Order: sequence, then C-alpha cells, then structure tokens
Amino acid sequence: MLEITGLRKAYGDNQVLRGVDLTVRPGQIVGLLGSNGAGKTTLISIVAGLRPADGGTVRVAGIDALTDRRQAAQHIGLAPQELGIYPTLTVADNLAFFARLAGMSRSDTARRVSQVAEAVGLAEWMRKKAGELSGGQKRRLHTGMALLHKPALLFLDEPTVGADVQSRASILEVVRSLAADGVAVVYTSHYLTELEQLNADIAVLHEGRVVVRGSLDEVLGQYAVANVVLHFSGTAPDLPGWRSDGSSLSPLAVPEDPARTAAQALVSLGVEAESLAGVEIIRPSLETAYLAITGRAITPEADSALVA
Repeated sequence: MLEITGLRKAYGDNQVLRGVDLTVRPGQIVGLLGSNGAGKTTLISIVAGLRPADGGTVRVAGIDALTDRRQAAQHIGLAPQELGIYPTLTVADNLAFFARLAGMSRSDTARRVSQVAEAVGLAEWMRKKAGELSGGQKRRLHTGMALLHKPALLFLDEPTVGADVQSRASILEVVRSLAADGVAVVYTSHYLTELEQLNADIAVLHEGRVVVRGSLDEVLGQYAVANVVLHFSGTAPDLPGWRSDGSSLSPLAVPEDPARTAAQALVSLGVEAESLAGVEIIRPSLETAYLAITGRAITPEADSALVA
C-alpha cells in the first residue's frame, strides 16, 4: 500500500531525510518512531502531497505519489498532530464538511457521517459545537475526519495528544478495527506503550534514515534491555562505572541483573548512600529498545514544522 525508496528532503543545509526506505502492507500498523526533528512529519507530509521531495520515490497503492498527488491522495487519510476542526460548527457539520470535500454525495455523506461518529464514540454529541467538546472528544473528531472517505492508507500523527483515558482507548480500538479491515496505518506517538498495545510493527527514523524495521517482538528481542537508576536527594555522588545525570546515577554498561547491580552500588557508596531517595528498576520495553537504538529518549514536545 505504501512503498518509499530513497526519499530525501532538506531545509537549507539541514538534511532531514537522507534516503528513507519504508513499506507498509494492507492491514499493517506501523509505529513510526523518531525523536523531535527526526523527520516524521516531513515524511508524512511528502507522502500526503503537502510538501515536495528532493529525491527518491513514493508509491501509494501503486500510484506515483510525487508526480500524481491528486490521484494518490484519494487513497490517503491524514490526521495531523495539530487539530483541524472548526470550533463553531457542530460535530455533525464538521464531519459532513470534510465528507463533501472528499467528493461524497449528500446521501453518502449522511450515511458515512453516522458510521464514523459511531466508530469514534461521538454519536451522542453530533449536535454539540466542536469548540465545546473536551480535549479527548476533539481528538476523536479530528481522527474521524480522516476516516470519512474510507482511506486505504491512514496516517495518524500523535493521535492521542491531550486525549483522556477513554478517548485514547477509543482511538486505539478504531485503529485495530481499521487494520482488521485491511487499512494500512502509519502511527506516530511518544506514548510508546500504545504501540505495544497495538502490537504494531516498528520503524525507527534516526539521522535521516529508517535504521530499524521489524515486528514488535523482533525489536524488543534484539534491543530491549533492563536497567536500573539510582535517585538521590541532591546531587548524585561519583561512582566508578556509573553515569551521573544531576540527581541520578545509571550504569555505563547494560546490567545483566539490575537488582544485584543496584545492591552492589549501594555497598560501594558506603555512607554516601544515605542520600539515596529511590531505586528504579526499568523493565525491558519499547522505550528501552528505542533508547538503545538511538541513544535518546522520546520526548513529548511537538516536532517543528520546518525540521520535522
């Protein structure tokens, strides 16, 4: 459904995409991971026809998306990170407006609006103005707009930012249902547990390229590690073999047994252990895998529009 080969994009001297290769099959959920400025938003924008590429190829459903943007766009649904709802219109009118933009007839619009509202859990709020919805409900409406024309390829860029627990669960369930129906989904999020819940395939975008691509189990099996962090009240003491980060210490080498490593550290610290505030055992997870791959943690700040 999506085939990207050698995709390149620069903003001045900033080479954001340096030859990205990525494929997504029908019915597959791919979690696209990358730190702020890694190029996720730029990549999505190019595929969706919103920005030009400097080189490479992009095919959507077999269509050259770089030369035939309009035809490729008919197969794409996009819910960007920034909300695109009209606050003075009702939920129903927001959905109907975007359905008509997609070229639906009035009869098809009415039926499809009802289906999408039910799917994203907004059926009882159809007469309410979008500006009066909660943050989570706005996020569900925003996602629903991208589903109206039944896209074969759906991009969800941080779809649960600002969403409450109920809305987050609703969006994840919608994603599962879409994938089960054969929709190819590209999902970005700094809530990495969501990708674990979706059992998504993982693609890590780092320094302009996709450096890791595989199933969740493959990525966890190869890169996820356990670790331990010692937290202190005040500045952390010096300890050979440990890295200081202000008020915390973490081992320079990946520990085979985090609990035993922590116990040995406390013995070595002696009286300096009196300032210990807590011991954090970090279990293997997608977050630890991502940190091992990139050396950086995922942070919640939004990507810049020009360097993302």
